[in-house]
Amino acid sequence: MKKFQVAVIGAGYFSHFHLDAWNRIDGVEIAAVCDVDRDKAGRVASEFGVDRVFDDYRSMLDQTEVDFVDIITRPDSHLSIVSDVASRNLAMICQKPLAPTSDEARRIVDVAAHAGVRFMVHENFRFQPWYREINQLMQAGEIGDKLHTISFRNRQGDGFGDDAYMARQPYFQTMKKFLLFEAGIHTIDTFRYLGGEIQQAWCFHRRLNPVIAGEDTALAVMKFRQGVGVYDANRFNETTAKDPRYTFGELLVEGNGGTIRLDGDGRLTIQNLGESERDHEYAASRRGFSGDCVHATQQHFVDCLRSGEDFETSGENYLKSIAVQEAMYRSAETGCWESPSP
Repeated sequence: MKKFQVAVIGAGYFSHFHLDAWNRIDGVEIAAVCDVDRDKAGRVASEFGVDRVFDDYRSMLDQTEVDFVDIITRPDSHLSIVSDVASRNLAMICQKPLAPTSDEARRIVDVAAHAGVRFMVHENFRFQPWYREINQLMQAGEIGDKLHTISFRNRQGDGFGDDAYMARQPYFQTMKKFLLFEAGIHTIDTFRYLGGEIQQAWCFHRRLNPVIAGEDTALAVMKFRQGVGVYDANRFNETTAKDPRYTFGELLVEGNGGTIRLDGDGRLTIQNLGESERDHEYAASRRGFSGDCVHATQQHFVDCLRSGEDFETSGENYLKSIAVQEAMYRSAETGCWESPSP
């Protein structure tokens, strides 16, 4: 089996989860790490046993033989990086949010498509083990054959006070579009994964912490072809879960045959109509990030590179989530139901 060589661009907070995952995937080797802060790149490279370090990604790609690139940088850098990587005919996986605007996100997807290179968005929440298990339970008819409601409630508790977000991702404070743009996109994609395409959305959002620029609270309702999704998110107030960043919230899935519940500690239960609630056992790792979903996401990327199959979170697929996100922002302005633009 050919061993893929990956070049990593970006050595910030979340890169640690990426590099840890690459080191655990058979047939993948980290060839080099790059960050504009060379010292930061050097520290991350040393932690994960990588010898080659750069502060310019173009020089890295010129001097290193790689098979694909992992982009873990801020959204406003993605278009130029994707364009340069595509010009070298290299496959890539790119962190979300994909771009500062929906128009720029579409340009990124078009650049990769025009170059004919494989491109996947690192949208990892659908790869969390509880969502994979819930999807299988739904497909098996465990709670019936008709979806009623999917409800997700999030209380992150990392967004109160003057120092909100500063310890982990300080640029969150300055984002003019925040909750829906940075975190809500995960729920949109997860809802699409579980309930199918979203046809309409209604949304209200507001800002609770005055020190940040964007919204940190949202209530939204999304209509599927069958059933509805309810999103209730607030990064200011806190959860009682032992680890707020494990499941990131509680999920309720209701069908014509019963209910599936996910709590903040990863516990899944099933309650069929007329019966008592029962625990559902499944494998949910505590390693890595949020059920080891970064590893699962990157494993999917590698598997599809080898097989030629489509990525679940291809650029084209991700644009469908962005269209829903746009509809939610429009709804917050108009007060009306809005449909995702094609």
